[in-house]
Amino acid sequence: MNDRFQEQKQPLAPGRKIWERQWRPATLCLISAAALLSLLAGPATARSAPDSFADLAQKLLPAVVNISTTSATKSQEGAPQLPQFPPGSPFEDFFREYFEKNRPQEQRQATSLGSGFIIDRAGIIVTNNHVIQDADEITVILHDNTSLKAKLLGRDPKTDLAVLRVTPEKELSAVPFGNSNQLRVGDWVMAIGNPFGLGGTVTAGIVSARGRNINSGPYDDFIQTDASINRGNSGGPLFNMNGEVVGINTAIFSPTGGSIGIGFSIPASIAVSVIDQLRNFGRTRRGWLGVRIQQVTDEIAESLGLEKAEGALVAEVTKGSPAEDGKLKARDIILSFNNQSVAEMRNLPRIVAGTEIGKKVPVVIWRDGKRVTAMVSVGELQEQQITAPNKTKGTGKNSTEEFEITSLGLKLATINAKTRARFKLKKSTKGVVITAVSPEGAAAEQQLKPGDVILEVGQTEVSSPREVNERVEEARKSGRKSILLLMDRQNGIAFVAIKIGKS
Repeated sequence: MNDRFQEQKQPLAPGRKIWERQWRPATLCLISAAALLSLLAGPATARSAPDSFADLAQKLLPAVVNISTTSATKSQEGAPQLPQFPPGSPFEDFFREYFEKNRPQEQRQATSLGSGFIIDRAGIIVTNNHVIQDADEITVILHDNTSLKAKLLGRDPKTDLAVLRVTPEKELSAVPFGNSNQLRVGDWVMAIGNPFGLGGTVTAGIVSARGRNINSGPYDDFIQTDASINRGNSGGPLFNMNGEVVGINTAIFSPTGGSIGIGFSIPASIAVSVIDQLRNFGRTRRGWLGVRIQQVTDEIAESLGLEKAEGALVAEVTKGSPAEDGKLKARDIILSFNNQSVAEMRNLPRIVAGTEIGKKVPVVIWRDGKRVTAMVSVGELQEQQITAPNKTKGTGKNSTEEFEITSLGLKLATINAKTRARFKLKKSTKGVVITAVSPEGAAAEQQLKPGDVILEVGQTEVSSPREVNERVEEARKSGRKSILLLMDRQNGIAFVAIKIGKS
């Protein structure tokens, strides 16, 4: 046990009296002395609140730094303004050109403050990307107030991490990373940073939650803590009670801008691999699968015969991608990737991104009512890689055919020149277009709108409203409570599961 902290133990004498009253001597002889002491002391894994954080703070403060950045901006305050002329006046263009050429451009220094921490005694420092973004000059201020100019080694906007290098005259104090996966809700943590530019400030609290998604990026998996984190704490470390960095403080939830006890930290389990790549390559190298995915709802799970809503539903497969080479298809539900469970959609991008590029991995999918394993060689994600639109076949009839499906709360029409013009559909669009949605129908619950296009119903391509109705009736007769539609909507192609109501 760490000698900086003391466990609170129950008084020995009262404990003995309790056991003597409740157990007979014949029963006591069957219990070992070690077991009895364990029962008296309580749970072996329980750790009470520390008497003080002072020793830990004293040890760690020298490894936490303040970061100051400056950037040059142009100011035109006080410059003469362009006179107002009547619209179309020949003088207007003349004076505008003159004023733009001769307007004084005053240089002004914009300064921002943040935090960071040293991970290598030679001068390697970790901080948030948003702390140093667009900076022309970065200054690191050590705990002893020594100022050092820093060089940016690399940054990653997707995880909001950046790595800096300074050249100190002597070795610096550094801190190690810990295993953030071992953190439990309720564990004590300590944050050190530079809130509001005040310098090294220590706050403490507990882990409030794990795996938080705050919609800041594709790899959200934040640690939530109630340790006070304010503006300027960004980039600072979150420590466990062993003095190991388990998170990088990066965001707060606050209506006022100050701490209300809801702070978020990037877990070390994500940060370590990103930091290593930034140090070695100056950029991140992430795995790439090449699928467009969406959340599996209860309705989608039921429509595909899956017992519970889990995994990531493949809406599209990118041409020439590792997913296409691995024979993945639209409508597949990815349940695990590289032997890691995909409990929900947002887990998959993070797992794929962290997988070694070029590695051939097993992908467990749900297809046609059973589990299937595919082997996929992971590619490298490039910034320009986007999901290609999915092209589906259709008959392209010129006659307008409208049909109302009351069980879905929809009115549908064949796609032709008239409906293309009405709903501004592309020439390449095939399928069946929605012309009206009943406010109280099942389609309205899924926020379908006029102009949305149905490409498939129950895994079968459709080109007329009657085909849609036939697929719905087949699903009803087979006992399905919902049916899966492949939709082409304003935000892209996606699957939608709709409950089947009464005709």
